[in-house]
Amino acid sequence: MTTPLVRTIRLVASVALIAAVIFVYFRVMAANTTTTVALTLLLAILGIATQWGLTESIVASIAAALGFNYFFLPPVGTFTISDTQNWVAFGAFLVTAITASQLSVRAKRRTAEAISRRREVERLYALGQAMLLSGNVRSTARDAVNSIIRTFEIPAVVFFSKADNEFFRSDTQQTQTISDELLRGIADRGEPLIDRERQIAVIPIGLGGLAIGSLGFVGSTLSAEALNALAYLVAIGIERARSLEQASKVEGARQSEVLKATLLDALAHDLKTPLTSIKGAVTHLITKQRDPEEAELLAIVNEEADRLNRLVVEVLEMARIEAAKLHPDRAPHRIDDIISASLRTQEELLKDRNVELRMPESLPAAEVDFEFIQQVMKQLLDNAVRYSPPGSPLAISASLAGEKIVIHVEDRGRGIAENEQSRIFEKFYRGLASRDEVQGTGLGLAIAKGIIEAHGGKIWVTSEPGKGSVFSFALPVHKGELVR
Repeated sequence: MTTPLVRTIRLVASVALIAAVIFVYFRVMAANTTTTVALTLLLAILGIATQWGLTESIVASIAAALGFNYFFLPPVGTFTISDTQNWVAFGAFLVTAITASQLSVRAKRRTAEAISRRREVERLYALGQAMLLSGNVRSTARDAVNSIIRTFEIPAVVFFSKADNEFFRSDTQQTQTISDELLRGIADRGEPLIDRERQIAVIPIGLGGLAIGSLGFVGSTLSAEALNALAYLVAIGIERARSLEQASKVEGARQSEVLKATLLDALAHDLKTPLTSIKGAVTHLITKQRDPEEAELLAIVNEEADRLNRLVVEVLEMARIEAAKLHPDRAPHRIDDIISASLRTQEELLKDRNVELRMPESLPAAEVDFEFIQQVMKQLLDNAVRYSPPGSPLAISASLAGEKIVIHVEDRGRGIAENEQSRIFEKFYRGLASRDEVQGTGLGLAIAKGIIEAHGGKIWVTSEPGKGSVFSFALPVHKGELVR
């Protein structure tokens, strides 16, 4: 900023330069024409305008016009102009001098603005490069503050992260002029604050309509455009770091799931071999045993071996589903055939139950893997028996809904609480009311869900506590010939 003393010195120097030009032409060189004097004075005025500014050049223009009139326009030695042509020359000189000063100052200002913009672009480019080298969100925010100070030579900067409600200040003392409340308010409202008198600026940071935070500057002289561009660069850097963090977490979770599925698969296979041997040995001993007490013990071993075998099978199935290795061999099959086969395999389980079947004869075939859907039916029937009173009836129905066949398995059990219905298909989850009464692993419904989804269908439950549950699943219709 130019002080009054410096401005006064410039004005005096401008007048002195004009006086020197007039003295040289009047006393030393004795110019042949007034045109030479006028052009020299114009050049001096342009130099003053270029070097110092408009005020100095206008003062120099007036001084040059008065000196030109007094020393070179007849009658010489007076401020009077007798000839009309000299009046025209005097007026033209004065207008030309002032206009040229204005044009020169304007050109100088535009040149300075262009240089300033170029420097801003170069600094923004340097900041963008620095932001690309940052790591996580916290380090990116901290690096952004330090890079802005280093690149743009701003005394102090503060960044507010809305997601974490955290402030990153380059200097606690200098940035106290920008309060936490002001930074939060600018981030919420999305309206910038630029106070040139106090030399502070607070710019909201957002990307794609999402408010990220705000950026405060102390002692900044950057243009509003540069501040907005800077804020946009910081927003991109923060979102890039957040995206990388999220991608890293997702990849870590994926690798963890793959590793877990692989370990479960390997463990289940290792358990299956000795289980087969135990089952064979126990079965042989039961056929040979005559002692009732030992026969009872062997029956317990046999039952627990079967239970452990079911657990191993379920773990294997779950491992295949989570590793995306479940590939149904889909073909057209009638739903009534699948249900009939499922009921035959569950005859022992359903011997004291009345099972009602409701299926239209015109029901088309479904595009499914017969064994997999039979496994789903087995799981739903097993659940219906275990979680309903002994001897209570069950109902199985099927209907056509658009391009899907919907199958329902209904029981008269205690039902499932509403807050548990959304979690019932999660692996290892078991209902709070019955987890201590009914044995199980919590994998059956999760496996059924994986099988149905592998077919492009969906499975769900509707239930009312005290009145029973209805488990339903939808399968795609086969669009070709029916299989009879």
